[in-house]
Amino acid sequence: MEPDVFSTIQAVTVLGFSSIIIGNYRKLRMRLVHNSMHDEVAAQLRDLIFLGELMPGTFLDEVRIAEQLQISRTPLREALKVLCAEGLVRHEPRRGSFVNEVTDQDLDEIFPVLSLLEGRCAREAALHASDADLQQLEALHDKLNRHAKARRINDYYATNYAIHEAIIALANNRWLAGVIGDLRKIVRLARLQQLHAPGRLDQSLAEHTAVFAALKARDPEGAEAAMRTHLSRQREALREVAHAQRSRWAP
Repeated sequence: MEPDVFSTIQAVTVLGFSSIIIGNYRKLRMRLVHNSMHDEVAAQLRDLIFLGELMPGTFLDEVRIAEQLQISRTPLREALKVLCAEGLVRHEPRRGSFVNEVTDQDLDEIFPVLSLLEGRCAREAALHASDADLQQLEALHDKLNRHAKARRINDYYATNYAIHEAIIALANNRWLAGVIGDLRKIVRLARLQQLHAPGRLDQSLAEHTAVFAALKARDPEGAEAAMRTHLSRQREALREVAHAQRSRWAP
């Protein structure tokens, strides 16, 4: 009895379709592994930049970094493209990649926008924060106070950053959070420096205390004004640090 031609064609078609599915799955899995690899590399480099291990202006030696991370240069180059898009790294043709340097003009343009946006977040947080939210913020401010008294600048900065993130989250506006997140990545290249300005640590603590007091009082206008003051004074402190550095380097 001759085989059923239709059944044979159907079987071949199913087998072929299965092969296509399996092939595509393998390609997708390889792509996901590759993507997760370069995302992880980008995260590691981002952390080193924010911790000051890779200072602004540092040349990023691809060969050395690939050897240290024990990876190929392909995911490293993809990671550098991500950091370039974020503004943390710049690529110069025929020279390579460098940690970006934030100019005074960059900061003058970013801080007014950041002040406006984070001020809005503080306003929204004052309107919507629950008692539990305020308790968590109070615990963070207690940590901030302890770090300030002990003059632990890096710990103070980390807690300060967490407080800003918490207030942004309480605003519950993903578009606002996204824009602020992009700007804060750039500002983080320079923001830690301002805590080294004479008297700035105590001033920063007082500003945070004012923001938190307005949040506890459910005062949206006061919270917004206090946050905008806090950010404008950060810019002033960075300007003072830059001026002092230029004075030291002047002949």
